[in-house]
Amino acid sequence: MTVEMVTDILRQALLATFWLGAPLLAIGFAAGIVVSLVQITTSIQDTAFNTVPRLAAFLAGLILLMPWMFKRLAMYTTTLFGDLSRYAR
Repeated sequence: MTVEMVTDILRQALLATFWLGAPLLAIGFAAGIVVSLVQITTSIQDTAFNTVPRLAAFLAGLILLMPWMFKRLAMYTTTLFGDLSRYAR
């Protein structure tokens, strides 16, 4: 296994991690912005009001995106194991 192969494997792993985490981070960010705007307009300063909707949006996004995430992770794993003979040389 050459340095280029190891670099390629790590690059693919980092890209897969990015593509799996980015949508959930975006959902959490958007929910945080919306909740903050609601808090600003209503002058509510309760910490539970800030945490619960953000957590609910994150969990809803996780449930809705789970099939896509599993498909993407299965494609990455299949590609990685398919190229295993090339890496073993």
